[in-house]
Amino acid sequence: MEAAQVLSVAIAIIVSIFVPGTLLSGFFQVRTAEAVVVQRMGKFQRVAGAGINFKLPWLDQIAGRIDLRVQQLALDVETKTKDNVFVKMPVSVQYHVIPDKVYEAFYKLANPRQQISSYVFNVILGHVPKMNLDDAFLQQSDIAVAIKQGLDDVMKTYGHAIDQALVTDIQPDDKVKAAMNEINAAQREQVAATARGEAEKILKVKQAEAEAESKALQGQGIANQRKAIIEGLKDSVEAFSKAVEGSTPKDVMMLVLVTQYFDTMKEIGASDKSNTILMSHSPGAVSDLYRQMQDAVLIGQKVANPGP
Repeated sequence: MEAAQVLSVAIAIIVSIFVPGTLLSGFFQVRTAEAVVVQRMGKFQRVAGAGINFKLPWLDQIAGRIDLRVQQLALDVETKTKDNVFVKMPVSVQYHVIPDKVYEAFYKLANPRQQISSYVFNVILGHVPKMNLDDAFLQQSDIAVAIKQGLDDVMKTYGHAIDQALVTDIQPDDKVKAAMNEINAAQREQVAATARGEAEKILKVKQAEAEAESKALQGQGIANQRKAIIEGLKDSVEAFSKAVEGSTPKDVMMLVLVTQYFDTMKEIGASDKSNTILMSHSPGAVSDLYRQMQDAVLIGQKVANPGP
């Protein structure tokens, strides 16, 4: 009797521990932005959302947990352009599991990253080899749009949505980069040389115009100066003839030349540095100079007014 009582007590203790433990094992927690796939005896049962959930002990199992947050897949795709330049294109694809299609995402596609990678390679290898290198740079955003549109159509079947597909760069070989930089530098130097030539042309034209204007003004100044000298000499000759009886214009001109001669000698002597060449400067030389000037004037008058 005592043995039976002990056995009963033991069974009661085991049941009291086992049953609550079994019931408690049926509760499980699902975090935010996560979904849990529950199977019953190997068959899909339901998708559990965030919070505390319950499954039948011993019958239901957690088949897997699906992350609903945005995932990013970074790829480096190497291909060749139409002009036979090998380039490497870093591609970044951002995607997430559609909450209403957790079943498709878990059961229809074993490796979504591999599937996305294969499709990205397929799109790029179908577009870039038809483009020249310059066109590939210009149509970089078009390639990204083609990748996103194609992935959207394919991956929705498997419960995934594509948020962004970005072609972040196009990286040709270092030698090709150097050659492109040299071509760009040469083109810019050509433009700069053309601009410098136009500037020099404008400068020379302006200098020529300024020089022509300067010479015109200089000639006008010399003409006015000579006119003033003639007027002054005329007044001097008339005044001298009135003041000195019996004097002739020739005597007056001789006096003016001698005066200017001595003024010139005075200026030369006052200067410590001079490049003036001294010729014969005797009074007789002044008289010869005047006679030569007078003869030149007479010859000019005969040439201008030849006799009959």
